[in-house]
Amino acid sequence: MTISLAKADYKNETDARSILHLLDLYSCDPMGNGKSLPDTVNRSLIDEIQKIPGAFSIIAFIADGDKQVPVGLANCFMGFSTFKAKKLVNIHDLVVDPNYRGLGIGEKLLSEVDQHAKELGCCKVTLEVRTDNPAERLYRRHGYNDGDNEMRFLVRDLD
Repeated sequence: MTISLAKADYKNETDARSILHLLDLYSCDPMGNGKSLPDTVNRSLIDEIQKIPGAFSIIAFIADGDKQVPVGLANCFMGFSTFKAKKLVNIHDLVVDPNYRGLGIGEKLLSEVDQHAKELGCCKVTLEVRTDNPAERLYRRHGYNDGDNEMRFLVRDLD
């Protein structure tokens, strides 16, 4: 089974469909919302994400004959570390299709994000993870930790 990775082209219809499909899988997962993305999100996500400076997505594919099946996704956004005065990358979404978990796809996505962040001159890569998410083991294996101080990611919804 060959896994390939590609930086998504938001203007490419196949990439756009792959992002929406994988993000919906994540949304339906217990670690997501437990339900599908609303139609309003599906209609506007690709247009809106490409307006965000520095946004990028990495898609993992597995070959099925002559067809490439999207099986993993990392949606990332640029940020800035004021303590290091350098750019950083935040992985906002990391998803692997439940039918393809355990094949190293998550590791490959994380490594690809790391490589892209290095090419951009970033000082670090961040992500947030629910405390009950079994994928935390993957992140820790890949070198993510609590940093100098354990942090919480707090949320205040505005809509």
